[in-house]
Amino acid sequence: MAHCEQLPATVRTVDTVLARMRALDATLPARDGVAVFNRVYLTVTETVDRHIDGGRFPDARAAIALDVRFAERYLAAVDTVERGHRPPACWRPLFQFRRHPGVRPTQFALAGINAHIGHDLALAVVDTCRTLGCDPLELEDEFDRVGEVLVSLEERIRDELMPGPDLLQIADPLTHLLGSWSLERARDATWSAARALWALRRLPELAGEFTERLDAAVGFAGRMLLTPLPD
Repeated sequence: MAHCEQLPATVRTVDTVLARMRALDATLPARDGVAVFNRVYLTVTETVDRHIDGGRFPDARAAIALDVRFAERYLAAVDTVERGHRPPACWRPLFQFRRHPGVRPTQFALAGINAHIGHDLALAVVDTCRTLGCDPLELEDEFDRVGEVLVSLEERIRDELMPGPDLLQIADPLTHLLGSWSLERARDATWSAARALWALRRLPELAGEFTERLDAAVGFAGRMLLTPLPD
């Protein structure tokens, strides 16, 4: 498989986005829904960074570009809210419900992952292709390896943030709510969305409409994931 061109110096490094996420972790209240997602995403980014340093990506430069472009989408949403503006629709439920006492930490974590994977990752693939002058198919290995990290983290999130099987009854609404969403399905849909957006890059009106509807659909799923539940 052909690989992308050299990463331009203007692209921010993984260390830069990690520093921003660590700063957020240090300042946000622990129970804040954005803080819950931020801790999860910080762990994901640190893991991807270690894998890049360990040579586990076939094209390290492409992996860095994708990782940074991906993180910038989330950080831009945070910046937008801090400036008093509305973030993309996919992120609005998390920011709106971030302090709701009826929403559990697992819900916050997965709603953030839903927004970031379902919407941001597709746009980050297109951003990276434009930055590096390559086609999405040339990023498929990097996309798949980042996805593997996310799937392993999702399993850990469910283990760490959900009660054990002895405590979580089958009748608990959380069991049914979270069972309706799958990271693997979301990742597969995102890859198709990224390829479609790339194919539409010379049709800006259609690309804009596609992006807007993707954003809205992911936001709707996020709102469902954040349904307040009884204790």
